Amino acid sequence: MDLNQMHEQLRALTDRAAVERLVTRYLRSLDEGPFDAAWARTFFTDDAWSETPVGVYEGIDAQLSSTGGAMALFERTVHFGTNLDVELDGDRAALRWNQLSTHVLKEDGGPEGDGGARGERLFVSGGHCEAEAVRSADGAWRFRRLALRIAWTQGRPPVLPA
Repeated sequence: MDLNQMHEQLRALTDRAAVERLVTRYLRSLDEGPFDAAWARTFFTDDAWSETPVGVYEGIDAQLSSTGGAMALFERTVHFGTNLDVELDGDRAALRWNQLSTHVLKEDGGPEGDGGARGERLFVSGGHCEAEAVRSADGAWRFRRLALRIAWTQGRPPVLPA
């Protein structure tokens, strides 16, 4: 193995680690916030596109408002990502991971407004995410596309604002 091959392998390993860290930090951020402009710039490109079961969002501002609005419906959340598959192609990465998300609705989050007992306030979803990440001009990896595909849910979903 020559020096160029070693350099290419090292670059691929460091890129893969950076992309894996992007996913890990993103999932943790969903549980911890805060959802502000710095959060959006950390995780998304300016032209980012995302799809969730409740809508399609285009642009970095839409990523911030949709995620912040969704997370505001919950008292607490825990997001798990597993089986991360990363395919690198230069400054682009195709990603897929399984996701299990547990949400505790706020006390007033139910359709009757009473919130119910704590066990009745759980909403759990399982599925997977498909994403595209790109290396930005500053060298950081960010999501350009992100789609959440829900396979199943358990419990009462939140009531979405009108």
